[in-house]
Amino acid sequence: MCQVLEVSENGYYNWRKRGKIQRKRDDEQLTERIEDAYYQNRGYYGSPRLYVELKDQGIHCGRKHVARLMQEQELSARKKKRKPRTTESNHDFPIAPNLLEQDFTADAPDTKWMSDFTSLETREGWLYLAGVIDAYARKIVGWSMSEHHDAELVSAALQMALLQRQPGADLIHHSDRGSEYASGRYQTLLHEHQIQGSMSKKGDCYDNALIESFWATLKKECSEDAIFSSRNEAKATVFEYIEIYYVRSVQPKIAHWVRGWLAKMNFDNS
Repeated sequence: MCQVLEVSENGYYNWRKRGKIQRKRDDEQLTERIEDAYYQNRGYYGSPRLYVELKDQGIHCGRKHVARLMQEQELSARKKKRKPRTTESNHDFPIAPNLLEQDFTADAPDTKWMSDFTSLETREGWLYLAGVIDAYARKIVGWSMSEHHDAELVSAALQMALLQRQPGADLIHHSDRGSEYASGRYQTLLHEHQIQGSMSKKGDCYDNALIESFWATLKKECSEDAIFSSRNEAKATVFEYIEIYYVRSVQPKIAHWVRGWLAKMNFDNS
């Protein structure tokens, strides 16, 4: 081969060696960029999403190349876990009518709120997270965490939302028909602030799809990993996600998209 190429044997092997060294350097540089993107997203992205992220940054790479380097570094996306049953709709509290009928659009902030709670698994037991989301901004306006899912948990989230937003009297509050939201304590809180209650149909998760979607995103981003070592670790992770990562990074993009979509809908109907 060297005679055909008219190069010396030493020159040929030096050329091959330089190529291997350069490929190794390129892999090391790409691995650094992969690790940076992986940890900036707190380990939430697998190779397909990291590939897109790197391409968006103008980094030349291939899907299989990214997957191979991630495998070599033992980097992988987080996995789903089981969840306990949380909604208890067999109770004697009054049930509010469904005023939204899956209409999650809003013309102004603080006119439609959706509330729900979910569970996070830790080695100390379950941690429950309650939230209130504003339909207009697609933004969490109140949240709370506790070892127990009860009226106190969901009331604390609502009280945070009321304190932060101080809504007017035209607010509709939507939730499932679980005992926590139907309880006298929670309904009294709504009544005291002149908030009109609305509840989902029994067994229809789509009636509260907006906040259900938020929970799905939060769990994919935060807790689709091994079980949290403690409730405090879970609390710290949720706080960082809601107050820092989600509010600063995710929510503004969602709100911008939603407002554009609503504007288009209004234009098409005019």
